[in-house]
Amino acid sequence: MSRQDPALAKALDLLDRFILFDGHNDLPFTIRRAADGDVKAYGLDRVHQESDTDIPRLREGRVGAQVFAAFVPTSVPDPGRFTLEQIAIGLDIETLHPDVFRPARRAADIAAARRAGRIASVISVESAVGLGGSLSPLRVWYAAGVRILTLCHNETLDWIDSATDTARHGGITAFGRAVIAECNRLGMIVDLAHASPAAQNAVLDVTTAPVLWSHSNAAALCPHPRNVTDDVLDRVKANGGVVMATFVPNFISRKSHEWMSPLQVHGKTPPGADIDAAVAKRANEAGPWPRGSIGELCDHIQYIVGRTGLAHIGIGSDFYGGPNPPDLADASRFPHLIAELVRRGWSDAALKGLLSGNALRVWRKVEAEAKARRSGAPGIARVAAETIGRPRRKPAG
Repeated sequence: MSRQDPALAKALDLLDRFILFDGHNDLPFTIRRAADGDVKAYGLDRVHQESDTDIPRLREGRVGAQVFAAFVPTSVPDPGRFTLEQIAIGLDIETLHPDVFRPARRAADIAAARRAGRIASVISVESAVGLGGSLSPLRVWYAAGVRILTLCHNETLDWIDSATDTARHGGITAFGRAVIAECNRLGMIVDLAHASPAAQNAVLDVTTAPVLWSHSNAAALCPHPRNVTDDVLDRVKANGGVVMATFVPNFISRKSHEWMSPLQVHGKTPPGADIDAAVAKRANEAGPWPRGSIGELCDHIQYIVGRTGLAHIGIGSDFYGGPNPPDLADASRFPHLIAELVRRGWSDAALKGLLSGNALRVWRKVEAEAKARRSGAPGIARVAAETIGRPRRKPAG
């Protein structure tokens, strides 16, 4: 598709006028795998054909604000340390490329980054397994710059059920409710991507601030357990939250989900499996993996809007260095997504909300709730005392 395409030209114009806020990108984990977490050695300023995100393609894709996820696998031996190391990679991205990225710690920083000609950098933690049964790390993560917390990943934790694992809690426990309260007090945006439907409903019952689904689509169109069910979508408007449509093939395409199902359990790859070999074997048996398309993603976007309204939709690519839909292969492709919505008749105002207006409204309301709670006492680990044990008396000397 050439720049002369009217819809693409319109999309590029919109992206020059309105800020694109991408709600989820696993670049820190990609850097950890490829360069042992060394941002300088990874070389973000060059195109990485083997992956999907780097500075040249973020610029080409007109990304104005990027959430970098500090992803923490549930099974790592020391998840608290791992979380801090992942956050540090996000901080290093900002520090080593100050001419490109401007740290965003408040909603107002997004516009400030645009005025400075830089990309706003937002840090999230994906999976709170690193809390270790204590609320206190939340304050440390917040002080380090984290502003979004994805409550769990693909596995159920001691206090929250994952969408892709066996449920043990009927949603969340008392400690889970305390996590939500502390996030509301701090001004940490709660992200329900990866939580089970019961956990999502339980959080919506107790949160006093709007929430995000940073990378999820509509379960009605693709029945992957990570997608948002209609009963939850129907509560989004009342909460004021935003569902950020994602580019993951198995969340976009029913055919992709069905093609991958024999290789997965609960919608996730079993630990230790050689997924590349399994995909190659499956392709020999069933034909090429159908990885979805921009058109199918736009179907999800429009479906979600039909359930929630235009004020409750956003974009969360979940670029992670792995296979993506062919027409959403890397971070340069955002304009093509917007072009398809232009063709479908979306107004400038609706696209402004999708691009960043809706997500920034959530962030501002989360900040306002934290300001109202400023006099509240910090949350401590009493709720999890049965898990973490009683504090021991400090030895003399």
